[in-house]
Amino acid sequence: MTAPWLGLAALIATQIAYPLVDGPARAVAVVVTVAIGFALSVGHAAATRGARTALGLVAVFTGGGLAVEAVGVATGFPFGGYAYAGALGPRLCGVPLVVPLAWAWMAWPAWLAAARLTGGSVQRIGLAAVALAAWDLFLDPQMVAAGYWRWSGVGTHLPGVPGVPVLNYLGWFGVSLGLMAIFAILADRGPASPRDTPMLALYLWTYYSSVLAHAVFLGLPASAGWGALGMGLIAVPLTVRLIAPLWTSAPAPR
Repeated sequence: MTAPWLGLAALIATQIAYPLVDGPARAVAVVVTVAIGFALSVGHAAATRGARTALGLVAVFTGGGLAVEAVGVATGFPFGGYAYAGALGPRLCGVPLVVPLAWAWMAWPAWLAAARLTGGSVQRIGLAAVALAAWDLFLDPQMVAAGYWRWSGVGTHLPGVPGVPVLNYLGWFGVSLGLMAIFAILADRGPASPRDTPMLALYLWTYYSSVLAHAVFLGLPASAGWGALGMGLIAVPLTVRLIAPLWTSAPAPR
């Protein structure tokens, strides 16, 4: 499957551009990155698991993500009181349309990463929720620093990340858990497949590049650390699982 790898290469190129530009160009980089990621994940789901899974991914995470975000903007539940700026394009119910696309973009590699780490149905839902929610340890600090959204009152926050309330991360996990449970009903729950490698590479790229970008290029060392710990709960074991066969298949020294 060449197309997913080409899509991943395009996504990486737009993400590399993000810290190199500023102002409106940076917002464009965000929107283009999300659009590519959404197309990549939905296309891969359709090609490898069929239309039912791909449509379920869109319905649950794009449709459900929009609904949750709209409630969040209107009521402050479950993420705390926050509002989006206008830089990310057209909005519906106060939510930029690009935002729910991002939910589906990362939900699919999170789902596949969980499948690679466990064979149990309940465990897969739980790990997939952690895999998706932990991404927010990078995402929200980065987007708040760029001015794309902000909280009206933060209250308790992680050390070094004053712009994002802890309540937001708890809300992300709760919503991710609920949406993953619904998605599990609609999705093909077959075992991990070699065809999933581009999506697993996407998840690991997101992790390792985010640690580097936050620590070095974006001036966000605290979120680099928190994200490394949180998302590392999935990314590090996944890395070990993927490279372990390379160790065992290496020729013995003479």
